[in-house]
Amino acid sequence: MAEVVKVIQMVEKLNLEVVTGSDKALNRLIKTADISRPGLELTGYFNYYSYDRLQLFGSKEITFAERMMPEERLMVMRRMCNDETPAFIVSRGLPIPKEMTDACEEFDIAILRSPISTSRLLGEMSAYLSSLLAPRTSVHGVLVDVYGLGVLIQGDSGIGKSETALELIKRGHRLIADDRVDVYQQDELTLVGEPPRILQHLIEIRGIGIIDVMNLFGASAVRGSMQVQLAVYLEGWSKEKTYDRLGSAATTIQIAEVDVPQIKIPVKTGRNVAIIVEVAAMNFRAKAMGYDATKTFEQRLSQLIEENSDS
Repeated sequence: MAEVVKVIQMVEKLNLEVVTGSDKALNRLIKTADISRPGLELTGYFNYYSYDRLQLFGSKEITFAERMMPEERLMVMRRMCNDETPAFIVSRGLPIPKEMTDACEEFDIAILRSPISTSRLLGEMSAYLSSLLAPRTSVHGVLVDVYGLGVLIQGDSGIGKSETALELIKRGHRLIADDRVDVYQQDELTLVGEPPRILQHLIEIRGIGIIDVMNLFGASAVRGSMQVQLAVYLEGWSKEKTYDRLGSAATTIQIAEVDVPQIKIPVKTGRNVAIIVEVAAMNFRAKAMGYDATKTFEQRLSQLIEENSDS
């Protein structure tokens, strides 16, 4: 779980040009995914200046800075520099004002540059930093990519979660994480899961031990992260319990403040749970696309009752 990101990590990930910056400057820490576009600061308004954010300069900021007097420009650039400032970034491959270079070299802050547009660069940096800096929560279960749907398989210990995931992998689906899934909230409605680094590509099968899925089944059998869209809870079959047979008792569970649809599947000898999970994922996708087999059955049943009552 990353709590900070180094500037050099972002440089390598987003292929940014290092205009100036020592090794120490490139190892400065980025502690927030928020990014500042310092328009007001260039006018001298620093009341709410966020020193700890990346400072992104686009065409508007650079054009405004170029119209300032050199002495004023240097003064403003110096005021923007702080021990907590991660880096200055210039988009669209725009020229770097000399005063920005002087101020950043004085405070040992890196200046980075990208040829892409400001809005696109802002989006890429925000997405990258948000994925690394978002608070993580660990949940017990197995996360599998089934037909492009992130399915979190949960249940009591020994119920067969890992064995079910292994059967799904053999059927062509992909493993994201086994036993423990690190999840983070990408936005208000989106939950993303990934494996802890120590468990990446590994799965535990009782009686066999730890197996490396990537080594045995190939790179196509694993995936680094996946949106959690459906939770499947495996529970032991009980004669005393009544189970939903029509699929109308929809439930949700909350994980990291995001509501995730949940399906409960009773497990007993003879049931091929992997196929049931596979069909559950297909049915969930069909519902998301507007087709609900339960509603179709209810409509047919109502129609049949009406026909019999008329006759």
